[in-house]
Amino acid sequence: MYISTAQIQLTYADTDMMGVIYHGNYVKFLELGRSALIADAGFNYLEMEKLGYYAPVYNLEITYKKPIRFGDQVFVKTWVEENKRSKTVYGFEIVKRNGEEEHICATGTTTHIVVHGTNFRPVPFNKAFPEWFQKYEEIKKQ
Repeated sequence: MYISTAQIQLTYADTDMMGVIYHGNYVKFLELGRSALIADAGFNYLEMEKLGYYAPVYNLEITYKKPIRFGDQVFVKTWVEENKRSKTVYGFEIVKRNGEEEHICATGTTTHIVVHGTNFRPVPFNKAFPEWFQKYEEIKKQ
């Protein structure tokens, strides 16, 4: 299984009144991780769009475990949890580092389907993007 790791640049504006990172920002962090994994795998989401396809979120789940504060060193780890012709599930961990120590702050998944841009009807990922699908088969969680 391949795991992509991307650093998250936190800003003060990401915090809420309690001084922790606002929960809604985690969705943005998951997307940062997914984009990094796609690039690491050698693909480009914009190329998918240029060919007339999109991969919208079908489902999203996040479990919050520990707070993140402005100034923390934070990373999102992303992998392919499941890869089927009709959907791809990405797995995530958002971790903060203190020296060599890592603390898991949130875990989650996003499920995506591939749709044609003209009618938003689902299309098989393995048919529309066979090389991309095959790469995910090679790197997915076993």
